Amino acid sequence: MTISSLKTTTSSSYAHPPMNDPNDAVESSRVHDASTLFRDAPESSAPPSGQRHVQPTDWPGPGPIDLKVHDLPHASSTTEWWYANSHIKAQDGRRFSVWVAFFRQLRGQNPKTLAYEYVHSVTWGISCLDEQKYIFYSGVDPCAPAEGLKRVRRGLGAKDDKLNRALCEILERGTVPRPDRILPGRVFVALDKLELEYGDATFKKLDDGSYQLKLSDGTSSCELSFKPKKPATRHGTDGVVKGSDNEDMFYYFIPRCEVTGKLTVGGRELAVSEATGWYDHEFGVGDIQQILEDDRDAPMTEEMKVARRKKKVHDTVAWNWLSCQLDNGTDISVYPEFYVERNKSAGDWAIVVDRDGNRSSHTDVTLEPIDFWQSNQTFFEYPIAWRVSVPSAGIQFTVRAAFEDQEFITLITRASFWEGRVEVDGTLRGKPVRGPGFVERNGYGLVEDLDDYFDNVGKVVRGAVARAIPLKLDVETAAGIVGSAERPHYLDGIDLDQLARTFIAPIREITDRGGKGWRSYALITCCDVVGGDSRTLVDWLAMPELMHVGSLIVDDVEDKSVVRRGKPTAHMIYGEAQAINSGTAAYFIMQKLLAKTTFLSAADRLRVYDLYFEGMRAGHAGQAIDLDGFDAEMPAYVESGKGHELERRVLAVHRLKTAAPAGTLARMGAIAGGGKDQQVEGLGRFFEALGMAFQIVDDVLNLRGFKADLKSKGEDVTHGKITLPVAKAMSRLDLAERRWLYATLRSKPEDLKVVAQVIAKLEECGAVEECKVQADKLIDDAWHELEPLVEDTLAKMMLRAFGWFVLERHY
Repeated sequence: MTISSLKTTTSSSYAHPPMNDPNDAVESSRVHDASTLFRDAPESSAPPSGQRHVQPTDWPGPGPIDLKVHDLPHASSTTEWWYANSHIKAQDGRRFSVWVAFFRQLRGQNPKTLAYEYVHSVTWGISCLDEQKYIFYSGVDPCAPAEGLKRVRRGLGAKDDKLNRALCEILERGTVPRPDRILPGRVFVALDKLELEYGDATFKKLDDGSYQLKLSDGTSSCELSFKPKKPATRHGTDGVVKGSDNEDMFYYFIPRCEVTGKLTVGGRELAVSEATGWYDHEFGVGDIQQILEDDRDAPMTEEMKVARRKKKVHDTVAWNWLSCQLDNGTDISVYPEFYVERNKSAGDWAIVVDRDGNRSSHTDVTLEPIDFWQSNQTFFEYPIAWRVSVPSAGIQFTVRAAFEDQEFITLITRASFWEGRVEVDGTLRGKPVRGPGFVERNGYGLVEDLDDYFDNVGKVVRGAVARAIPLKLDVETAAGIVGSAERPHYLDGIDLDQLARTFIAPIREITDRGGKGWRSYALITCCDVVGGDSRTLVDWLAMPELMHVGSLIVDDVEDKSVVRRGKPTAHMIYGEAQAINSGTAAYFIMQKLLAKTTFLSAADRLRVYDLYFEGMRAGHAGQAIDLDGFDAEMPAYVESGKGHELERRVLAVHRLKTAAPAGTLARMGAIAGGGKDQQVEGLGRFFEALGMAFQIVDDVLNLRGFKADLKSKGEDVTHGKITLPVAKAMSRLDLAERRWLYATLRSKPEDLKVVAQVIAKLEECGAVEECKVQADKLIDDAWHELEPLVEDTLAKMMLRAFGWFVLERHY
């Protein structure tokens, strides 16, 4: 999960842009008269409305792009980036694709010198095609924590305040959540030549006109030289496109370069045997006055923050971008942009550059997603295949990802996005063509609310369950579920359809109805929090849900419940016998999922196995006590007023039924991620606290209402259930009130007036509010024990926000 970008660009307007001093060797600027830096835009680049608009005078005029001038930083720009990509065949035959983007963005003005100051970041990725592995790096300016705090506090963070609070805890420590990292070494931008140095990433223009790129993250690296083979050409409408915040941007690119050099992946240095390259450069002007106000931290009311955020959302531009280099020498970029909130196009362009460098521009663009992949780290969904049609250019392509998981996970530089190697196959003016390409998808489907986030989690979890126990069984899958591949004779005489209907369908009946999947989230997030890679645990996502759903199916039989997740319970559909059988069987699917995990040592696999069954035993012990209840002891508690003893009894059930299994799953994930013993136990204890708090808050919400659903309000009262608020009330009420409360609960009242009287009594004595205070303390205490044990990461930030989500949901 990531939230919206914390970058510093804003919406479009022009006022007092900076002017760089060409004699300076490093970045500096001074305020200059805006009238000297802007001109009327040519009619060819006017907006569809035909309204007059202006362009900076340091943008290219008519004619060819002068790279000696326009490769340099632009004085007028509030945001600017330099980008390159390459498709590489190494001397050993392995194939790679590399991309990089260097960003420079206005952040404010020096109060003494009035020079404009910038924030910088670099992002890059390497797609290892043969291993289907994606390496990515995000480096940010040392001022990024302060800039991030400033933006969050001015209403430009996520929509969900819990996400903002969790992020601010990290930013206030002067760091950023991994995988983003503070750039090592200096950040340098020359103004008299193209020379960028962002820590261990550099990009320079050499005297022979070639571009030199060096990248390193300490493990993987590349040193590549790009020699242009075609002239620079304009994208968009005569070079003008829209930026992510609806600002006007100028965009040119060199569609084909000869690439030489070397790269290091997996500790092995590889010389480039064959390679092609692409270079582009984009720069534009946002709302300078607003940026300066943000830098000065000008006062803002809550209403102003809300209005600011609404404008940001309204102006947000998303895009799909394709670059491809075809085997007939033609290079193509397809670039449809879209206003997400307005549900309308922000521009559609296809630029075709033939073998000889001749350019044609087209706007009848269709780029249609035809297949999708959903991340099990951010839970975003991305297209991984597209149909591309540009009739006026004779383009009919199918574009498909070289492999699915080429997701770039970031928070500070941009919101997470997909940028990766694709294969292009189709026809160009009736003739077959093919070639490599890159696709970037950015700005679509961003999740900024934890309710939405866990809806996405649930979707991924249900997909994992469907893969583990499909409703349509083949012989191989059925053999693995029933027994093992070594004993296929177990299936002799088995009708697979009957097996699916009686064994699988009752489980899938409940799992497929939905659910937030937070138990599965616990397992994979704890893997990431300790520095592991939860992508290796994609099959494990089914394990916690099957464990939970198995218990729900059996619990519903035991409790004689008739509704589960808004529909009839499994035993109402399949009968009690089949429901009990399938519900119990769901517990044992875990063993097959664990057996497929080859990266764990035998010792760690045994630890995980033991933990799982420890959680199962605890859960069943808690259910036994819950089924028996406390009616036998209640008269003594009523007469004595020893509510604290009753509280311990109620909390014991919560601990065994919910907290212990949640803690078990967290420990399993941390072990799979290679966590140290302290980390494993710290995460286990934190999720135990979350499980306890979850049940306590459920007791509270049952009295106060779930999402304002008054029909469910007071359901525990009508069932005569002894919950934690009731237990607390036993030490807060006098004897007569205690007797009345218990007698009323024993009568299982259905009269809403009586139910309301019970709720009012529990609220009046402070029992309900004290439950909420106790839940808050449980999570805060556990977090403060865990926090110093794990590094600041995006996973840690999301875990912190999740704790508040448990506490604050639906209030």
